[in-house]
Amino acid sequence: MSDDLPIPDYDQLALGDLRHRVRSLTREQLARVLDHEREHGDRVPVVQILTARLDELDGGAEPSGGDQRNAPGATSTLGGSPVSPATSPDGTTPLRHGVAGQTPSRGRP
Repeated sequence: MSDDLPIPDYDQLALGDLRHRVRSLTREQLARVLDHEREHGDRVPVVQILTARLDELDGGAEPSGGDQRNAPGATSTLGGSPVSPATSPDGTTPLRHGVAGQTPSRGRP
């Protein structure tokens, strides 16, 4: 289960966010995330990022500081998009050229 992973919201993270988040993980934590990825999504770009970071740690790199619990949450549209007609701007339909009377009022009275 992804709730047991050291990265909150792991399964909803974008690739760019994941690249930064793995830098604070220890080798053991990173291995756990890699095992989870291979068992569930097995996404090639994600596996490449995780194995590259493991190679860096094996080569002497140290985990960066920081606490994953302080990282901003992942944004996801699984629960629906915040976009709705209420959040859209006024109509900006382009003018129709050459047809008199068919141009909408474009938000004007």
